[in-house]
Amino acid sequence: MRVPTGARRTTLAGGTALLLTLALAPSAGADSPRRADGRGSLVLVGGGLKADNTQVYGEIIKRAGGASARIGVITAASVPASQDPHASDPDACSNSECNGAYYANQFERHGAADAQWIPVDLDHIANSDSDEVVRQVKSMTGFFFGGGDQYRYVTTLLHGSAHTDSKVLAAIRAQLAAGAVVSGSSAGAQIAAGADMVTGGDSYEGLRDGSSPGYFDDATRLGYLPAGGFGFLRSGLIDTHTGAYGREGRALRLAADTGNDRVYALEENTALIVEAPRTPHERLRVLGPRGVAVLDLRQARPGRTSSGGWSLTGARYNYLTDGDEYDPNRWRVLPAPGKRPLIPTSTSPVPANPDVFCSAANPAGVPYSFLGTARALAASSTQRTAAAATFESGPRFTVTFSKQPGFTAWTGDGATARTIIGLRTAVAPQ
Repeated sequence: MRVPTGARRTTLAGGTALLLTLALAPSAGADSPRRADGRGSLVLVGGGLKADNTQVYGEIIKRAGGASARIGVITAASVPASQDPHASDPDACSNSECNGAYYANQFERHGAADAQWIPVDLDHIANSDSDEVVRQVKSMTGFFFGGGDQYRYVTTLLHGSAHTDSKVLAAIRAQLAAGAVVSGSSAGAQIAAGADMVTGGDSYEGLRDGSSPGYFDDATRLGYLPAGGFGFLRSGLIDTHTGAYGREGRALRLAADTGNDRVYALEENTALIVEAPRTPHERLRVLGPRGVAVLDLRQARPGRTSSGGWSLTGARYNYLTDGDEYDPNRWRVLPAPGKRPLIPTSTSPVPANPDVFCSAANPAGVPYSFLGTARALAASSTQRTAAAATFESGPRFTVTFSKQPGFTAWTGDGATARTIIGLRTAVAPQ
């Protein structure tokens, strides 16, 4: 069984006109039926959730009731069985039903009392308003949204241009409000976003061409859905697979274009835990082997160079790892207990970085390249700034990192910057 971990480039077959209509629909207002009071919690994974990640699976199960946890698995972001040529082969299939069975098995293997596939996908859209499926949802104490393409969640669980909840999504939202945990990986985390949810795109093309509302067959084109996803988390935009696919550039451009001042950029096999979402008490914590970047654009200023190229100054890059917390209402990073301020000792120059966004066009691209330069600068005792460039040219963009007042770094081993706070970041074409 091949379970998707979130493809770098995905497209949907058909339905483009409907999807573009949805993309241009207005966001739901305060009187929307899609509301939550924040009593539950979210566990959002940046994709690539490994079967042996006991930390993350265990956290979801614990929040769903531990040994009595009942997990509803939603995999409508996957292709349906009717579009999977290997649907009849349990070892090769990769569709919503067999992926649902995979995740249900994983949750039970990690200690849940029960886990069930919620039968909603492109082959069963009518089920999203089925009273029988609603009863199944109401019997669950937690939910997990699998990966694939977040647009399929929009088309299966929301109603047309009105962007209102189906009965099944309304029931899940009510369970969250009553204290259930809602989790997801890759597209399943992305769909938790509010307005301006990203629909696709690569960093270089995003910086060069800007963003546009809609969903595009050209998977390098930066697109977004103004009406957003399910709106479980609204304190910042969400992006996934960030370091692995070099998505920091597209996240900065999308946020700047749409007037958002924060992005939660999630990394693979690692979770962002959100307590009391959408309340004054919202609090976030990182769990897992990698990290989460929080991009702060409150002081960022987009502009144009003399050649007409897009630029950005004043953004701040924060990077959190396991145990670090973040208070979104105070914009404050709280390093995990046991970490201490990093004392820079490296006298080696920050290594040159000719592919800061790990371009898909570069067969020698290095994942987590943006983070690598940030960490090297944090550890340097001789440099206050460092620059990295895009692999592509015409124009080639330069990312400049600088340690200015407000910058700090924290470590657990005395050498590596495990937590980075307030590293200034600017982007400009050469």
